[in-house]
This record gives sequence, C-alpha cells and structure tokens, in this order.
Amino acid sequence: MSLFKNFNFDKLKNSLVKTRTKLVNSLNETISGKALIEEDFFEKLLDILISSDMGMDVADKIITKTRIKLKNEKDRTNANIIRIVKSEMVAIFNNDKLIEDKNINSSLTPYVILVIGVNGAGKTTTIGKLANNMHKSGLEVVVGAADTFRAAASEQLNIWANRAKVRIIQKPGGDPSSVAFEAVSAAIKDHADVVIIDTAGRLHNKTNLMIELSKIKRVISKIIPNAPQETLLVLDGNIGQNAIVQADEFSKVTEVTGLVITKLDGTAKGGVIFQIFDKQKIPVKYIGVGEDIDDLQDFDPEAFVSAIFEN
Repeated sequence: MSLFKNFNFDKLKNSLVKTRTKLVNSLNETISGKALIEEDFFEKLLDILISSDMGMDVADKIITKTRIKLKNEKDRTNANIIRIVKSEMVAIFNNDKLIEDKNINSSLTPYVILVIGVNGAGKTTTIGKLANNMHKSGLEVVVGAADTFRAAASEQLNIWANRAKVRIIQKPGGDPSSVAFEAVSAAIKDHADVVIIDTAGRLHNKTNLMIELSKIKRVISKIIPNAPQETLLVLDGNIGQNAIVQADEFSKVTEVTGLVITKLDGTAKGGVIFQIFDKQKIPVKYIGVGEDIDDLQDFDPEAFVSAIFEN
C-alpha cells in the first residue's frame, strides 16, 4: 500500500528561514571576494557549520570532501563553491541501507507503529499529523493513547485524532499495555490498516520506560507477530545538541527504526538533523515544519539542503 507523500517545498523553505539566515548568510560572507581558497576559509567554514549545530564530526567530513574537490577545481566562483558544499551536505545522508520507502506491507495488516519521545518534543502532534497523512492515503487508522501517565496526553491526542478523522482507543489512568492491546485488537476487528500507539516520555527513569516499552511490545506481539513493525523516535529540533543525547538514551532502551525531527520552523539549529543521522545511522522519516495538521512532511535530504540555501 503506497502512502500519501506529504511534501511542500515552499513550506519547507519558509520553515528553515532561521537556519538559512545563520548558515547561508555567513557562508556567502566568507566566500565573497575570495580569489584564493586559503586555510582561513576552511576554518571559517568549519565554524559556520558547527554554529548551525551540525557538530564537529559532520562539519569535518564536509570540510574534508570540499577541500579535496576544490583542490582540483578551476571554477572558484561563489556559486560553484556553494554547489560543492551543498553536495557534501546531501552526501551525509547517502547510505543505501538507510534509504527506506514508507509503504505499508499489506501482508502485515494492521501495521503497528510505536511512537516514543520525551514530553514536549511534539510526540502527540506528530501522531495526529501522521494519522492525518495516512488517512489521506486512504488507509484506515486506529490511534492508541497508551501515554496514560500524563493526565492531559489522552485528551490532547483525542483532539488530534478527531482532526485527523481517525478512531482513538483510550483509557485515562489505565495500564499502557492494555490500551495498546485494545487498540491493536480493535484494528484487527475493524480491518484497519495502521495502528499508531502513543507512549509515555519518562526518559528520566529509563528502567521504568524500558519495562513499559517491553511490556507493550510483548503484549501486541501476541496478537500480531513481529509487531510493532516501526518504532519512531520524536526529537525536538529546537534543542540542538540535547536531541543527540535523547537519541542515544532512547536507543539504549529500545530499537528505534526511524526518526521524526519536529519544530524545525522555530529554530536556527536545523543543522542538528545532519548530526543526529550521522551518529545514529537511523533513517529520518519525517520532519515537522509547522503547527498545522498538514505540516508533517516526508524527509528528502536533497530537498532539505536545497531549501536551506534557496531564498
């Protein structure tokens, strides 16, 4: 089953204005008037990339490859230098093993997606937007409100589920695994295509979180072997380096199959997406570029880099 591809380049470009201002304007100033590409140019370029939260390792990879290419280039114009930098930024995401389609395997119906992440990262809104995208694909979606620890979580998710026009299973104050079980059971009964399950974001207590996630997985796998088929980690793009820490910690307690980077419209730290991917080697599946229900977009590396540079 092919999923609805939600992508709007203009919206993406507008959402990255703060990142563009910080990265591209500084880059243009550094390149401008350079007849020769000297060592101080690469030092300044390194500082620019790091300041946009790409991190030292990623910035160094881009600088190294750019240096090699420029050494053999006769064309030292601003446009060509930027072209090379852009191509090396895109190359950070080039890994055939990590390029995955987002089709739903019809033989695994219902397809179960577990959504994890700390409170405040945009987990609830991400679920609502993802359910909306899938509903637009013509898929029947059931949402399970298994974050029963936080009082407002179920209520907020109910609002988003109604906006997305999908069914929600909730039991405020109940056992999370019980809610997950009921959501999957309801999906099977109604012949739904997808189940999206919310979870609590209590990263400060990793032991309890690991126990809870393990129990949820164990319970749903009893009725659907190999479920969940997808575990998405939601990270707030605003928090920069702290997103790396969260990705590390969640990866310790469960297998993460995909990343969702939210709130890119409100930050100048959009470069963190390169660092997260480079370190975790987990596919970035979706990015949040606004507050509206249609503002969860499919992640396309080449389009993302182009959007950063295009005014």
